Amino acid sequence: MTVAADSSVHYNDGTVKKLETFVVHKPNKIGVVITTYNNPAWLEKCFWGWAAQTNQDFTLLIADDGSTEATRELIEGYQRDSGLSIEHFWHEDQGFRKCEILNKVIAETDCDYLIFTDGDCVPMANLVQVHYDHAEANGFLSAGYFKLNMAVSNLVSQADISAGRLFEPDWLIAQGQPKSFKMAKLRTNPAYQRLMNWLTPTKATWNGANSSTWTDDLKAVNGFNEQMQYGGLDRELGERLWNKGLTSKQIRYSTIFMHLDHKRGYEQPDIWRKNNAIRQETVRSKSTWTQDGIVKA
Repeated sequence: MTVAADSSVHYNDGTVKKLETFVVHKPNKIGVVITTYNNPAWLEKCFWGWAAQTNQDFTLLIADDGSTEATRELIEGYQRDSGLSIEHFWHEDQGFRKCEILNKVIAETDCDYLIFTDGDCVPMANLVQVHYDHAEANGFLSAGYFKLNMAVSNLVSQADISAGRLFEPDWLIAQGQPKSFKMAKLRTNPAYQRLMNWLTPTKATWNGANSSTWTDDLKAVNGFNEQMQYGGLDRELGERLWNKGLTSKQIRYSTIFMHLDHKRGYEQPDIWRKNNAIRQETVRSKSTWTQDGIVKA
């Protein structure tokens, strides 16, 4: 959607001088891409957060890397009963193939703007609206997340999420979450958020837990590199988007996901080294296209 907007000067005598007309490019249809693999309990807590969004004009696109029937049954139940718009993309479990299922979603969705996250991340109620408000042509958004400990991850209820308690520092501390300076990301004062987005030294990188951009821009770089496994695959996509000429905007203090804790048995040093070599080559060559993405060479 494109919206024409005018910039004008209003004088004391009542006259108005039109300075310029510019075009604001906004999404027509937002898709929220959620990766998941065999963790329906955490995925359901995420669904509670999506049901509490202030802006309900979006479709959940579940990128399922081969989960079993328990996940399918959960999704079908929410498709039937929740009022959420949900589409389920699945392929057979053949090991870590997250990039492949993400590319399937990008290739097949009719949503023109995509927010990316994981099935262990509970969104703040304003998340869809914030991404919509900040979306700009030829750019992507980089937002934040807050890591919960296992105790809080287990005890948080639908009522806690719906009422917004999960995003309140005092409530978190009372439930056993250690006090941290990172709780500053939970402050809701708009002026503070804008200031911190500007001051933060953190680069506005593409983060798989909370980033968004246009579907056409993802297709223009051929989506995710399917040579990559866990560790850096999101950043490599962002580096190709930068090489393509997109700008990134920092909104890490404007909206946030609460990251539910889990084991990380899939971290492997040899894969990290391989992925890092791919990223270094992407940066060195200023590559905008992967040969092993949506379209295969």
